[in-house]
Amino acid sequence: AMAQAALGAAGLHFDELNKLRVLEPEVAAQTAQLREECRAFVDKTAEFQKIVGSLIELVDQLAKAAENEKMKAIGARNLLKSIAKQREAQEQQLQALIAEKNMQLERYRIEYETLCKIEADQNEFIDQFIFQK
Repeated sequence: AMAQAALGAAGLHFDELNKLRVLEPEVAAQTAQLREECRAFVDKTAEFQKIVGSLIELVDQLAKAAENEKMKAIGARNLLKSIAKQREAQEQQLQALIAEKNMQLERYRIEYETLCKIEADQNEFIDQFIFQK
C-alpha cells in the first residue's frame, strides 16, 4: 500500500491486470468510455449526413418534377389560349358570312317582290288585253 502511494505520488498506477500505467485506472476507464462515445457520435453524425444527403436529393427530384409539371401546365395554358383565339377568329369569319348571306337574302327578297309586282302588272295587262277582244 505504501509502495502504491509512492507510485501514485509519482503519477504511476497499476491497472486491474497489474500493469503499470501513467493514468489512474478510473481516468483511463473514463477516457476509454469517452473514446467510445466519440466514435458513436461520429458514426451517428455520418449517418445523419447520409440521411440529409438523401433528403436533399429527394427534394431536388421533387423540385425538378414540380418544374416539369409547371412547364406542362404553361404549355397546356398556351395551347388553350391559341385554341380560344382560333375559335374567336372562326366565329368572326362565320359572323361575317352570316351578315353577307343576310344581305344576299334581302337582295333576293327585294328582287322577288319586284318580280311579283311585274308578274301582277303583266297579268293585269293580259286580262285587259283579253277583255278588249
